[in-house]
Amino acid sequence: MPEPQPMVRMSGIRKEFPGVLALDGVDFRMFPGEVHALMGENGAGKSTLIKVLTGVYGVDAGTIELTGDEVAFNGPGSAQQAGISTVYQEVNLCPNLSVAENVCLGREPRRFGRIQWGAMRRRAEELLARLDVHVDVSAELSTCSIAVQQLVAIARALDVDARVLVLDEPTSSLDAGEVEQLLQVVRSLRESGMAILFVSHFIDQVFAIADRMTVLRNGKLIGEYRTADITPVELVTKMIGKELQVLEDLEDSGPTRAEVADAPVLLAAEDLGRKGGVAPFSLDIHAGEVVGLAGLLGSGRTELARLLFGADHADSGTIQVDGETTALRTPRAGLDHKIAFLSENRKAEGLVEELTVRENIVLALQASRGWARPLSRRRQDEIAEKYIKALDIRPANPEALVGNLSGGNQQKVLLARWLITEPRLLILDEPTRGIDIGAKTEIQRLVTQLSGDGMAVVYISAELEEVLRLSHRVVVLRDRKVVAIRDNNQALTADDVMATMAEGVQA
Repeated sequence: MPEPQPMVRMSGIRKEFPGVLALDGVDFRMFPGEVHALMGENGAGKSTLIKVLTGVYGVDAGTIELTGDEVAFNGPGSAQQAGISTVYQEVNLCPNLSVAENVCLGREPRRFGRIQWGAMRRRAEELLARLDVHVDVSAELSTCSIAVQQLVAIARALDVDARVLVLDEPTSSLDAGEVEQLLQVVRSLRESGMAILFVSHFIDQVFAIADRMTVLRNGKLIGEYRTADITPVELVTKMIGKELQVLEDLEDSGPTRAEVADAPVLLAAEDLGRKGGVAPFSLDIHAGEVVGLAGLLGSGRTELARLLFGADHADSGTIQVDGETTALRTPRAGLDHKIAFLSENRKAEGLVEELTVRENIVLALQASRGWARPLSRRRQDEIAEKYIKALDIRPANPEALVGNLSGGNQQKVLLARWLITEPRLLILDEPTRGIDIGAKTEIQRLVTQLSGDGMAVVYISAELEEVLRLSHRVVVLRDRKVVAIRDNNQALTADDVMATMAEGVQA
Protein backbone atom coordinates (compact mmCIF):
# COMPACT_ATOMS: atom_id res chain seq x y z
CA MET A 1 0.00 0.00 0.00
CA PRO A 2 1.26 3.49 -0.79
CA GLU A 3 2.17 5.63 2.22
CA PRO A 4 -0.35 8.33 3.16
CA GLN A 5 0.50 11.99 2.76
CA PRO A 6 2.75 13.16 5.59
CA MET A 7 1.19 15.43 8.18
CA VAL A 8 4.57 17.20 8.42
CA ARG A 9 7.35 17.31 5.85
CA MET A 10 10.57 19.22 6.50
CA SER A 11 13.02 19.33 3.58
CA GLY A 12 16.65 20.43 3.48
CA ILE A 13 16.49 22.21 6.86
CA ARG A 14 19.61 24.19 7.64
CA LYS A 15 20.11 26.18 10.83
CA GLU A 16 23.35 27.84 11.85
CA PHE A 17 24.32 29.66 15.01
CA PRO A 18 27.57 31.60 15.48
CA GLY A 19 30.29 28.97 15.17
CA VAL A 20 27.84 26.05 15.14
CA LEU A 21 26.06 24.36 12.23
CA ALA A 22 23.17 22.87 14.20
CA LEU A 23 21.23 21.38 11.26
CA ASP A 24 22.76 20.56 7.90
CA GLY A 25 20.20 19.78 5.20
CA VAL A 26 17.93 17.63 7.38
CA ASP A 27 14.80 15.96 5.96
CA PHE A 28 12.06 14.89 8.35
CA ARG A 29 8.45 13.75 8.06
CA MET A 30 5.59 12.66 10.30
CA PHE A 31 2.43 10.75 9.40
CA PRO A 32 -1.06 10.98 10.95
CA GLY A 33 -1.89 8.24 13.43
CA GLU A 34 1.78 7.50 14.15
CA VAL A 35 4.23 8.04 16.98
CA HIS A 36 7.54 9.20 15.53
CA ALA A 37 10.65 9.13 17.73
CA LEU A 38 13.46 11.63 17.14
CA MET A 39 16.73 10.04 18.24
CA GLY A 40 20.32 11.18 18.61
CA GLU A 41 23.01 12.04 21.11
CA ASN A 42 22.95 15.31 23.01
CA GLY A 43 23.99 17.98 20.53
CA ALA A 44 22.77 15.96 17.53
CA GLY A 45 20.26 18.67 16.59
CA LYS A 46 17.02 17.25 18.02
CA SER A 47 16.08 20.31 20.06
CA THR A 48 16.94 22.64 17.19
CA LEU A 49 14.77 20.67 14.77
CA ILE A 50 11.87 20.78 17.25
CA LYS A 51 12.26 24.54 17.69
CA VAL A 52 12.29 25.03 13.91
CA LEU A 53 9.11 22.94 13.60
CA THR A 54 7.36 24.83 16.40
CA GLY A 55 8.33 28.31 15.22
CA VAL A 56 10.88 29.17 17.91
CA TYR A 57 13.61 29.41 15.26
CA GLY A 58 13.45 30.43 11.65
CA VAL A 59 15.43 28.47 9.07
CA ASP A 60 18.47 29.50 7.04
CA ALA A 61 17.44 27.13 4.26
CA GLY A 62 14.77 24.51 3.61
CA THR A 63 10.99 24.26 3.70
CA ILE A 64 8.24 23.05 6.05
CA GLU A 65 4.96 21.61 4.79
CA LEU A 66 1.86 20.89 6.83
CA THR A 67 -0.60 18.48 5.13
CA GLY A 68 1.00 19.33 1.79
CA ASP A 69 0.93 23.13 2.13
CA GLU A 70 4.16 25.07 2.66
CA VAL A 71 4.14 27.07 5.88
CA ALA A 72 6.42 29.60 7.53
CA PHE A 73 5.92 30.20 11.25
CA ASN A 74 6.91 33.55 12.74
CA GLY A 75 6.75 32.25 16.30
CA PRO A 76 5.35 29.51 18.54
CA GLY A 77 1.94 31.19 18.47
CA SER A 78 1.56 30.83 14.71
CA ALA A 79 2.70 27.18 14.88
CA GLN A 80 0.12 26.55 17.59
CA GLN A 81 -2.60 28.19 15.50
CA ALA A 82 -1.66 25.81 12.69
CA GLY A 83 -2.21 22.86 15.03
CA ILE A 84 1.29 22.11 16.34
CA SER A 85 1.51 21.92 20.14
CA THR A 86 4.52 21.18 22.31
CA VAL A 87 4.93 19.80 25.84
CA TYR A 88 8.45 20.38 27.14
CA GLN A 89 10.55 18.38 29.59
CA GLU A 90 10.31 21.13 32.22
CA VAL A 91 6.56 21.64 32.62
CA ASN A 92 5.95 25.30 31.77
CA LEU A 93 2.81 25.88 33.81
CA CYS A 94 1.82 28.13 36.71
CA PRO A 95 1.89 26.10 39.94
CA ASN A 96 0.08 28.85 41.89
CA LEU A 97 -2.98 28.63 39.62
CA SER A 98 -5.64 25.93 39.57
CA VAL A 99 -5.59 22.95 37.22
CA ALA A 100 -8.45 24.45 35.21
CA GLU A 101 -6.73 27.84 34.95
CA ASN A 102 -3.59 26.17 33.65
CA VAL A 103 -5.47 24.15 31.05
CA CYS A 104 -7.34 27.20 29.74
CA LEU A 105 -4.78 29.95 30.43
CA GLY A 106 -5.10 32.64 27.76
CA ARG A 107 -8.18 30.94 26.31
CA GLU A 108 -10.61 31.30 29.22
CA PRO A 109 -14.30 31.25 28.24
CA ARG A 110 -15.63 34.77 28.76
CA ARG A 111 -18.93 36.58 28.66
CA PHE A 112 -19.09 40.36 28.64
CA GLY A 113 -15.36 40.35 29.40
CA ARG A 114 -15.71 38.22 32.53
CA ILE A 115 -14.31 34.72 32.93
CA GLN A 116 -16.97 32.02 33.08
CA TRP A 117 -15.45 29.93 35.86
CA GLY A 118 -17.98 27.09 35.67
CA ALA A 119 -17.55 26.73 31.90
CA MET A 120 -13.77 26.78 32.31
CA ARG A 121 -13.84 23.99 34.90
CA ARG A 122 -16.14 21.88 32.72
CA ARG A 123 -13.86 22.33 29.69
CA ALA A 124 -10.81 21.37 31.74
CA GLU A 125 -12.57 18.28 33.06
CA GLU A 126 -13.58 17.23 29.52
CA LEU A 127 -10.03 17.64 28.18
CA LEU A 128 -8.51 15.73 31.10
CA ALA A 129 -11.14 13.00 30.74
CA ARG A 130 -9.82 12.41 27.20
CA LEU A 131 -6.56 11.48 28.91
CA ASP A 132 -8.34 9.36 31.55
CA VAL A 133 -7.32 11.86 34.24
CA HIS A 134 -9.88 12.62 36.92
CA VAL A 135 -8.73 15.23 39.42
CA ASP A 136 -10.23 18.23 41.18
CA VAL A 137 -9.66 20.91 38.52
CA SER A 138 -10.19 23.66 41.09
CA ALA A 139 -7.18 22.43 43.09
CA GLU A 140 -3.91 24.34 42.89
CA LEU A 141 -1.58 22.74 40.37
CA SER A 142 1.30 22.64 42.89
CA THR A 143 -0.66 20.08 44.93
CA CYS A 144 -0.63 17.62 42.01
CA SER A 145 2.07 15.06 41.28
CA ILE A 146 4.61 15.68 38.52
CA ALA A 147 2.85 13.04 36.43
CA VAL A 148 -0.49 14.82 36.69
CA GLN A 149 1.18 18.14 35.90
CA GLN A 150 2.64 16.56 32.75
CA LEU A 151 -0.81 15.36 31.73
CA VAL A 152 -2.28 18.81 32.46
CA ALA A 153 0.31 20.24 30.05
CA ILE A 154 -0.81 17.72 27.42
CA ALA A 155 -4.47 18.61 28.03
CA ARG A 156 -3.59 22.26 27.52
CA ALA A 157 -1.89 21.34 24.23
CA LEU A 158 -5.01 19.48 23.10
CA ASP A 159 -7.19 22.52 23.80
CA VAL A 160 -5.97 24.13 20.57
CA ASP A 161 -7.22 21.27 18.36
CA ALA A 162 -3.68 20.03 17.84
CA ARG A 163 -2.98 17.88 14.80
CA VAL A 164 0.70 17.49 15.74
CA LEU A 165 1.80 16.94 19.34
CA VAL A 166 5.48 17.26 20.28
CA LEU A 167 6.47 15.52 23.54
CA ASP A 168 10.00 16.50 24.59
CA GLU A 169 11.31 14.05 27.24
CA PRO A 170 7.83 13.66 28.76
CA THR A 171 8.77 10.75 31.04
CA SER A 172 12.07 12.00 32.49
CA SER A 173 10.54 12.85 35.89
CA LEU A 174 8.05 9.98 36.16
CA ASP A 175 8.19 6.65 37.95
CA ALA A 176 7.40 3.35 36.23
CA GLY A 177 3.65 3.41 36.91
CA GLU A 178 3.34 7.01 35.78
CA VAL A 179 5.32 6.27 32.62
CA GLU A 180 2.90 3.51 31.66
CA GLN A 181 -0.04 5.85 32.27
CA LEU A 182 1.49 8.47 29.98
CA LEU A 183 2.33 5.92 27.26
CA GLN A 184 -1.28 4.72 27.34
CA VAL A 185 -2.40 8.31 26.79
CA VAL A 186 -0.02 8.57 23.83
CA ARG A 187 -1.45 5.36 22.33
CA SER A 188 -4.98 6.74 22.69
CA LEU A 189 -4.03 10.00 20.96
CA ARG A 190 -2.36 8.05 18.15
CA GLU A 191 -5.57 6.11 17.58
CA SER A 192 -7.43 9.41 17.19
CA GLY A 193 -5.25 10.18 14.13
CA MET A 194 -2.85 12.63 15.72
CA ALA A 195 0.80 12.76 14.62
CA ILE A 196 2.98 12.57 17.73
CA LEU A 197 6.68 13.41 17.92
CA PHE A 198 8.20 11.57 20.89
CA VAL A 199 11.65 12.58 22.11
CA SER A 200 13.22 10.42 24.81
CA HIS A 201 16.58 9.02 25.89
CA PHE A 202 14.82 5.94 27.28
CA ILE A 203 15.32 3.50 24.42
CA ASP A 204 13.01 0.87 25.90
CA GLN A 205 10.17 3.42 25.93
CA VAL A 206 10.89 4.39 22.33
CA PHE A 207 10.62 0.78 21.19
CA ALA A 208 7.44 0.35 23.25
CA ILE A 209 5.60 3.34 21.74
CA ALA A 210 7.14 4.48 18.43
CA ASP A 211 6.02 3.34 14.97
CA ARG A 212 8.86 5.10 13.18
CA MET A 213 12.05 6.89 14.13
CA THR A 214 14.48 9.40 12.67
CA VAL A 215 18.13 9.46 13.75
CA LEU A 216 20.28 12.61 13.73
CA ARG A 217 24.01 12.83 14.36
CA ASN A 218 26.06 16.03 14.47
CA GLY A 219 23.26 17.98 12.84
CA LYS A 220 22.88 15.58 9.90
CA LEU A 221 20.21 13.06 8.98
CA ILE A 222 21.40 9.48 9.42
CA GLY A 223 18.12 7.88 8.40
CA GLU A 224 14.45 7.17 8.95
CA TYR A 225 13.51 3.68 10.10
CA ARG A 226 10.41 1.71 10.98
CA THR A 227 10.74 0.55 14.58
CA ALA A 228 9.98 -3.03 13.59
CA ASP A 229 12.96 -3.01 11.21
CA ILE A 230 15.72 -1.93 13.61
CA THR A 231 17.13 -3.37 16.84
CA PRO A 232 18.17 -1.36 19.91
CA VAL A 233 21.83 -2.17 19.27
CA GLU A 234 21.56 -1.01 15.65
CA LEU A 235 19.83 2.18 16.80
CA VAL A 236 22.54 3.04 19.32
CA THR A 237 25.25 2.37 16.71
CA LYS A 238 23.57 4.77 14.29
CA MET A 239 23.16 7.41 17.02
CA ILE A 240 26.79 7.45 18.13
CA GLY A 241 28.47 6.41 14.87
CA LYS A 242 30.21 3.41 16.38
CA GLU A 243 29.38 0.34 18.38
CA LEU A 244 28.72 1.17 22.02
CA GLN A 245 31.19 -0.56 24.25
CA VAL A 246 29.19 -2.49 26.82
CA LEU A 247 29.80 -1.38 30.40
CA GLU A 248 32.16 -3.70 32.18
CA ASP A 249 31.23 -5.06 35.54
CA LEU A 250 31.96 -1.89 37.48
CA GLU A 251 32.64 -3.86 40.64
CA ASP A 252 35.81 -5.07 38.92
CA SER A 253 36.95 -1.61 37.80
CA GLY A 254 36.35 0.23 41.09
CA PRO A 255 36.97 -0.50 44.76
CA THR A 256 35.06 -3.41 46.30
CA ARG A 257 32.53 -3.13 49.11
CA ALA A 258 35.08 -4.63 51.52
CA GLU A 259 37.72 -2.10 50.49
CA VAL A 260 35.50 0.95 51.03
CA ALA A 261 34.18 -0.50 54.31
CA ASP A 262 37.78 -0.47 55.60
CA ALA A 263 38.39 3.09 54.33
CA PRO A 264 38.10 6.04 56.72
CA VAL A 265 34.66 7.48 57.39
CA LEU A 266 34.51 10.78 55.54
CA LEU A 267 31.09 11.95 56.68
CA ALA A 268 28.88 10.60 59.46
CA ALA A 269 25.28 11.74 59.89
CA GLU A 270 23.55 10.75 63.15
CA ASP A 271 19.79 11.23 63.61
CA LEU A 272 19.95 13.94 60.96
CA GLY A 273 16.55 15.25 59.87
CA ARG A 274 14.43 18.20 58.85
CA LYS A 275 10.72 18.63 59.47
CA GLY A 276 8.85 18.54 56.17
CA GLY A 277 11.97 17.24 54.45
CA VAL A 278 13.20 13.86 55.67
CA ALA A 279 12.80 12.00 58.97
CA PRO A 280 15.91 11.58 61.14
CA PHE A 281 18.39 9.08 59.72
CA SER A 282 21.94 7.89 60.41
CA LEU A 283 24.47 7.20 57.67
CA ASP A 284 28.27 6.80 57.44
CA ILE A 285 29.93 7.52 54.10
CA HIS A 286 33.45 6.17 53.57
CA ALA A 287 36.16 7.56 51.32
CA GLY A 288 35.84 6.02 47.87
CA GLU A 289 32.32 4.70 48.55
CA VAL A 290 29.41 5.16 46.18
CA VAL A 291 26.16 5.33 48.14
CA GLY A 292 23.03 5.09 46.01
CA LEU A 293 19.72 6.63 47.05
CA ALA A 294 16.66 4.79 45.80
CA GLY A 295 13.01 5.68 46.18
CA LEU A 296 9.96 6.87 44.30
CA LEU A 297 9.45 10.52 43.45
CA GLY A 298 8.72 12.40 46.66
CA SER A 299 10.38 9.76 48.83
CA GLY A 300 12.93 12.22 50.23
CA ARG A 301 16.02 11.42 48.14
CA THR A 302 16.75 15.02 47.18
CA GLU A 303 15.88 16.32 50.65
CA LEU A 304 18.42 13.93 52.20
CA ALA A 305 21.09 15.02 49.72
CA ARG A 306 20.47 18.71 50.40
CA LEU A 307 21.00 18.14 54.13
CA LEU A 308 24.35 16.46 53.49
CA PHE A 309 25.50 19.43 51.38
CA GLY A 310 24.13 22.26 53.48
CA ALA A 311 21.62 23.54 50.93
CA ASP A 312 19.06 22.92 53.71
CA HIS A 313 20.00 22.87 57.36
CA ALA A 314 18.85 20.16 59.72
CA ASP A 315 16.67 20.81 62.75
CA SER A 316 17.78 17.57 64.43
CA GLY A 317 20.91 15.42 64.63
CA THR A 318 24.56 16.04 63.88
CA ILE A 319 27.11 15.73 61.07
CA GLN A 320 30.76 14.84 61.50
CA VAL A 321 33.36 15.39 58.78
CA ASP A 322 36.64 13.56 59.39
CA GLY A 323 35.46 12.82 62.93
CA GLU A 324 34.77 16.45 63.87
CA THR A 325 31.24 17.72 64.45
CA THR A 326 30.37 20.52 62.09
CA ALA A 327 27.36 22.59 61.13
CA LEU A 328 26.49 22.44 57.45
CA ARG A 329 23.92 25.22 57.24
CA THR A 330 24.81 26.78 53.89
CA PRO A 331 26.20 25.63 50.54
CA ARG A 332 29.33 27.66 51.30
CA ALA A 333 29.87 25.50 54.39
CA GLY A 334 29.58 22.43 52.19
CA LEU A 335 32.13 23.81 49.75
CA ASP A 336 34.50 24.64 52.63
CA HIS A 337 34.39 20.94 53.61
CA LYS A 338 35.01 19.81 50.00
CA ILE A 339 31.43 18.67 49.44
CA ALA A 340 29.85 19.32 46.04
CA PHE A 341 26.21 18.98 44.98
CA LEU A 342 24.92 18.70 41.42
CA SER A 343 21.20 19.45 41.61
CA GLU A 344 18.63 17.64 39.47
CA ASN A 345 17.13 21.04 38.63
CA ARG A 346 19.94 22.29 36.42
CA LYS A 347 18.04 25.32 35.13
CA ALA A 348 16.83 26.75 38.46
CA GLU A 349 19.71 25.64 40.72
CA GLY A 350 22.69 25.23 38.44
CA LEU A 351 23.12 27.03 35.17
CA VAL A 352 23.39 30.73 34.54
CA GLU A 353 22.14 30.62 30.98
CA GLU A 354 23.27 34.14 30.12
CA LEU A 355 26.91 33.25 30.87
CA THR A 356 29.33 31.32 28.68
CA VAL A 357 30.46 27.73 29.11
CA ARG A 358 33.76 28.99 30.53
CA GLU A 359 32.08 31.30 33.03
CA ASN A 360 29.71 28.57 34.20
CA ILE A 361 32.51 26.03 34.64
CA VAL A 362 34.65 28.27 36.86
CA LEU A 363 31.75 29.62 38.93
CA ALA A 364 32.04 27.27 41.95
CA LEU A 365 35.83 27.47 42.06
CA GLN A 366 35.68 31.25 41.99
CA ALA A 367 33.06 31.25 44.76
CA SER A 368 35.23 29.01 46.94
CA ARG A 369 38.21 31.36 46.45
CA GLY A 370 36.15 34.45 47.17
CA TRP A 371 35.58 37.32 44.78
CA ALA A 372 38.59 39.21 46.21
CA ARG A 373 40.84 36.57 44.56
CA PRO A 374 39.62 36.42 40.97
CA LEU A 375 40.87 33.69 38.66
CA SER A 376 42.95 35.06 35.82
CA ARG A 377 41.48 34.83 32.34
CA ARG A 378 44.37 32.60 31.32
CA ARG A 379 43.63 30.18 34.17
CA GLN A 380 39.92 30.20 33.30
CA ASP A 381 40.73 29.34 29.68
CA GLU A 382 43.02 26.48 30.77
CA ILE A 383 40.37 25.00 33.08
CA ALA A 384 37.58 25.31 30.53
CA GLU A 385 39.66 23.77 27.74
CA LYS A 386 40.68 20.85 29.95
CA TYR A 387 37.16 19.91 31.03
CA ILE A 388 35.52 20.56 27.68
CA LYS A 389 37.92 17.98 26.27
CA ALA A 390 37.68 15.57 29.22
CA LEU A 391 33.86 15.48 29.23
CA ASP A 392 33.41 15.93 25.47
CA ILE A 393 31.26 19.04 25.83
CA ARG A 394 29.76 20.04 22.48
CA PRO A 395 30.27 22.45 20.86
CA ALA A 396 33.86 22.65 22.09
CA ASN A 397 33.64 26.43 22.33
CA PRO A 398 34.22 27.89 25.81
CA GLU A 399 32.65 31.19 24.75
CA ALA A 400 29.34 29.65 23.63
CA LEU A 401 26.37 30.70 25.75
CA VAL A 402 25.49 27.75 27.96
CA GLY A 403 21.78 28.40 27.40
CA ASN A 404 22.24 27.41 23.74
CA LEU A 405 23.65 23.97 24.57
CA SER A 406 21.64 20.77 24.59
CA GLY A 407 20.44 19.47 27.95
CA GLY A 408 23.07 16.75 28.12
CA ASN A 409 25.92 19.13 27.40
CA GLN A 410 24.57 21.57 29.99
CA GLN A 411 24.72 18.70 32.49
CA LYS A 412 28.36 18.09 31.56
CA VAL A 413 29.14 21.77 32.16
CA LEU A 414 27.70 21.51 35.67
CA LEU A 415 29.65 18.32 36.32
CA ALA A 416 32.85 20.09 35.22
CA ARG A 417 32.03 22.99 37.55
CA TRP A 418 32.05 20.72 40.58
CA LEU A 419 34.95 18.48 39.56
CA ILE A 420 37.36 21.42 39.37
CA THR A 421 36.71 22.13 43.07
CA GLU A 422 38.30 18.71 43.77
CA PRO A 423 35.57 17.58 46.17
CA ARG A 424 36.01 14.71 48.59
CA LEU A 425 32.25 14.01 48.53
CA LEU A 426 30.33 14.49 45.30
CA ILE A 427 26.51 14.39 45.48
CA LEU A 428 24.90 13.69 42.09
CA ASP A 429 21.12 14.10 41.90
CA GLU A 430 19.81 12.52 38.66
CA PRO A 431 23.06 13.23 36.75
CA THR A 432 22.02 11.20 33.69
CA ARG A 433 18.41 12.37 33.37
CA GLY A 434 17.80 13.61 29.84
CA ILE A 435 21.22 12.45 28.66
CA ASP A 436 21.84 10.16 25.69
CA ILE A 437 23.15 6.64 26.16
CA GLY A 438 26.72 7.47 25.13
CA ALA A 439 27.01 10.36 27.59
CA LYS A 440 25.29 8.29 30.27
CA THR A 441 27.93 5.59 29.88
CA GLU A 442 30.70 8.20 30.13
CA ILE A 443 29.29 9.61 33.37
CA GLN A 444 28.89 6.16 34.91
CA ARG A 445 32.49 5.33 34.06
CA LEU A 446 33.57 8.65 35.54
CA VAL A 447 31.79 7.89 38.83
CA THR A 448 33.59 4.56 39.05
CA GLN A 449 36.92 6.24 38.28
CA LEU A 450 36.36 8.92 40.95
CA SER A 451 35.48 6.21 43.46
CA GLY A 452 38.69 4.42 42.61
CA ASP A 453 40.60 7.66 43.23
CA GLY A 454 39.15 7.86 46.73
CA MET A 455 36.27 10.30 46.19
CA ALA A 456 33.01 9.46 47.94
CA VAL A 457 29.86 9.76 45.82
CA VAL A 458 26.18 9.94 46.73
CA TYR A 459 24.29 8.89 43.61
CA ILE A 460 20.57 9.48 43.05
CA SER A 461 18.73 8.05 40.07
CA ALA A 462 15.18 6.95 39.28
CA GLU A 463 16.74 4.10 37.26
CA LEU A 464 17.33 1.35 39.80
CA GLU A 465 19.59 -0.62 37.46
CA GLU A 466 21.88 2.40 37.28
CA VAL A 467 21.97 2.75 41.07
CA LEU A 468 22.77 -0.95 41.49
CA ARG A 469 25.44 -0.86 38.78
CA LEU A 470 27.40 1.88 40.55
CA SER A 471 26.73 1.69 44.28
CA HIS A 472 28.44 -0.15 47.11
CA ARG A 473 25.41 0.38 49.34
CA VAL A 474 21.84 1.43 48.58
CA VAL A 475 19.82 3.65 50.92
CA VAL A 476 16.11 3.02 50.32
CA LEU A 477 13.60 5.77 51.13
CA ARG A 478 9.84 5.79 51.34
CA ASP A 479 7.52 8.58 52.48
CA ARG A 480 10.55 10.74 53.35
CA LYS A 481 12.03 8.12 55.65
CA VAL A 482 15.09 5.89 55.31
CA VAL A 483 13.52 2.43 55.48
CA ALA A 484 16.57 0.29 54.70
CA ILE A 485 20.28 0.41 53.95
CA ARG A 486 21.30 -2.56 51.82
CA ASP A 487 24.75 -3.84 50.92
CA ASN A 488 24.93 -4.09 47.15
CA ASN A 489 26.07 -7.65 46.66
CA GLN A 490 25.39 -9.97 43.76
CA ALA A 491 22.17 -11.15 45.37
CA LEU A 492 20.61 -7.67 45.50
CA THR A 493 18.29 -7.00 42.55
CA ALA A 494 16.10 -4.16 41.37
CA ASP A 495 13.07 -6.24 42.37
CA ASP A 496 14.47 -6.54 45.91
CA VAL A 497 14.88 -2.77 46.17
CA MET A 498 11.42 -2.12 44.76
CA ALA A 499 9.92 -4.56 47.25
CA THR A 500 11.70 -2.74 50.08
CA MET A 501 10.39 0.59 48.78
CA ALA A 502 6.87 -0.80 48.79
CA GLU A 503 7.00 -2.67 52.09
CA GLY A 504 8.83 -0.08 54.13
CA VAL A 505 11.11 -2.55 55.92
CA GLN A 506 12.74 -0.80 58.86
CA ALA A 507 16.47 -0.12 58.63
